[in-house]
Amino acid sequence: MGMEMDNYGMGFGMIFPFLGYLVLIVLPAAMIIGKAGYSRWWVILTFIPLVNLIMLWVFAFARWPAIQR
Repeated sequence: MGMEMDNYGMGFGMIFPFLGYLVLIVLPAAMIIGKAGYSRWWVILTFIPLVNLIMLWVFAFARWPAIQR
């Protein structure tokens, strides 16, 4: 009768927030990064806290290979 947590039910319940994160954040970010001329694999950094914010600022102010200046 202790206060034990049942972690088995949490795995299935986390699928929907993860899919929502993919649809709302990762897919558009991959499209933007691809249109900027970078590899879409850079979107993996969106899963790392704080690194994703740094990545946002770097890509926002970096020269994009797709834009000829």
